[in-house]
Amino acid sequence: MSFALGVLPIALLLLGFPIFLVLLAAVSCALVFFMDVPYTALHQNLFGAIDAYALLAIPFFIFAGELMGRGSVADRLVGFVNAGVGSVRGSLAVTTVGSSALFGAISGVSAATVATIGRVMLPALRRSGYPEKFSAGLLTAVGAIDIIIPPSIPMIVYGAAAQQSVPRLYAAGVLPGLLLAGMLCIYVMAYARKHRIGGGERFSWKAFGAAAARGTGALGAPVIILGGIYGGVFSPTEAAAVACLYAIVVARYFYRELSWRDILASAGTTAVFTGQILIIVACANVFGWLLTIHQVPASLVQWLTDLQLPGWTLLLAINVLLLAVGCFIDPLSAILLLSPLLVPLVTAIGVDPIHFGIIVTVNLSIGLFHPPFGINIFVAQSVLKLPLETIYRGIVPFVFIYLIALGLITYIPAISLLGVRLLVN
Repeated sequence: MSFALGVLPIALLLLGFPIFLVLLAAVSCALVFFMDVPYTALHQNLFGAIDAYALLAIPFFIFAGELMGRGSVADRLVGFVNAGVGSVRGSLAVTTVGSSALFGAISGVSAATVATIGRVMLPALRRSGYPEKFSAGLLTAVGAIDIIIPPSIPMIVYGAAAQQSVPRLYAAGVLPGLLLAGMLCIYVMAYARKHRIGGGERFSWKAFGAAAARGTGALGAPVIILGGIYGGVFSPTEAAAVACLYAIVVARYFYRELSWRDILASAGTTAVFTGQILIIVACANVFGWLLTIHQVPASLVQWLTDLQLPGWTLLLAINVLLLAVGCFIDPLSAILLLSPLLVPLVTAIGVDPIHFGIIVTVNLSIGLFHPPFGINIFVAQSVLKLPLETIYRGIVPFVFIYLIALGLITYIPAISLLGVRLLVN
C-alpha cells in the first residue's frame, strides 16, 4: 500500500505524467493489488466527486471571463483605472495592478488575466520606459491576485473539498486581495520613483467620467456578481450563471463586438477548460477517499498532536509545505489533495477553516508565478513573447512581496475574517 500511495505517484510525477493520471494510477493500483473492494467503487467515487452543486459555478465563471476577454473589456477596464490613477509616479504600473484585480473580479482565472491584461499593458509599459525585466515580472505576478479576490475558482474547489461556505470564503478573500494589491502598488510606485519613471496625465473629472461611461458595461459585471452574492439575491453558482447572461448581453448587444460564432467558440473553449478541471477534481477526490479509508489524515493529525508544536510553528510548517507543493502542482490539484489532510489538523489547533482557506489560496497563488512550473510564467512566455530568463529575473521582488503578505494573512486572522463579519454575518 505504501508503494501505491507514495512511491508510484512520486515516480509518475517525476516522469512527467499529468496529475490526474498519477492519481488515477495510484488508486487503481491500490484497488487491484492491495484491497478487497469492488472495482465499481472507483467510478462511483469518480462521478460522485463532481456531483456537487457548488462546482457548477466553475464553467459559468470561466465562460463569463472568456466572453469578456474576447472583446474590448480589458481596454475599457485599463482606461477606467488609468483615468482614476492620474499622474502619480508609476501610474501605468499601478494601472496594471488595478486592472488585473478588476478583471479577476470577472473571470477568477489567473492565466486569463495575464494574457488579456498583458496584451494591453505590455506595449504601454515599454513605451513608458519600464525595463523589460520589471514589466515581465509585474505582468506574470499580478495575475495571481485573481484567485484571491472573488470570484475565485480555487475557493469554490476548497469549499467543496473542506465542506465550507463559498460566500464566506469569497468574503474572506476581499481584504487579503486588496492588501496584496495595495502592497504591489506601493512597490511599483517606489520603483518608479527610484528609476525616475514619470507618471501619467493629471487627474481630470471629465476624463474619469468619460472612461467610466466607456467602461460601464465591463464594470457592471463585478458589481452584479459580488453585489448579488453578498446582498443575498443569489448563490455563487446562480451569480455565475447571471454573469454569463450579462456577459453575452454586454458583448453581443451593448458593445456589439462578438458574433454568435464568437460566443459559440467561447463556449467550446470553456468546455475544454472545464473538462480539464473536473477530471482533476474527480481523480483527486478518489485519491482522498483512499487516504481517508486508510486513516492517513487521522494518523497525521495524531502524530503532529503528539509533537505538541506551538500553533505558529505548525502554521509556518504548513506554509512551507504549501509553497513547495505549489511550485510543482496546480492549485486545484493541491487543494483537493491536501485539504483532507490539513483541515482537520488546523481545526484541532483552533484555526478557523475559512481563514485557513485563504492561507491555502494565497500560498498556491505564489506557485502560479514561481519557478519551475508556474502556469503564469508559460502564459507570459508564449502569449506575450517574453524571454523565460527575463521573467525569472523579474519575478523575484514580487515573490518577496507575496511572502510578506502571506505572513500577515497567516498570523493576523482578522485580515480574512473581518470581511466575513462585514459582508456575510
